[in-house]
Amino acid sequence: MFAYIWPIALVVLCNVVYQICAKSVPAGMSPLASLTVTYLVAAAASGALYFLLGQDGSLIREYGRLNWAPFVLGLVVVGLEAGWIYAYKAGWQVSTGFVVQSAFLAAALILVGYLLYHEALTWNKLVGVALCLIGLVFINLRQGL
Repeated sequence: MFAYIWPIALVVLCNVVYQICAKSVPAGMSPLASLTVTYLVAAAASGALYFLLGQDGSLIREYGRLNWAPFVLGLVVVGLEAGWIYAYKAGWQVSTGFVVQSAFLAAALILVGYLLYHEALTWNKLVGVALCLIGLVFINLRQGL
C-alpha cells in the first residue's frame, strides 16, 4: 500500500512547494532567467540522487537508452514552469489558478487517454469532467472574469 501512496504524496507535497516558489519569483526577474537556476539545481539534484539511491548502472549507459521523450519533456517542463510564473505575474491566485488548469487538464487527459492509450471512456469520467467544468463557471463568477 505504501508503494502505491508515497509517489502521489510526494507529487502533492512538491506541487504545494512548487506553487509557492513559482509565485515567489521576484517581480522584476525574468521567469526564464529564474529557470536557468532552477534547472541547474534540478540537474545537480538528479545526478546526486542517481548515485545516492544506489543505481547499479552508469549514467553514460543510461543515456544510451534515451529516446525522444526526455528531450520533449525538457521543453515541456520549461513551458510549464514559465507558464506558471507568468500566470502569477499576471495576477492569478494560487487558490484558483491550479484548480482552473487542473479542470482543463483533466478533460484533455481523458481525451488523450482514450485516443492514444485506448483507455475506457466511461460515463463516470465524462460526468466528472462536466462537474469540473461547471466548477470553473463558479470559480470564474467569483473571480469576476
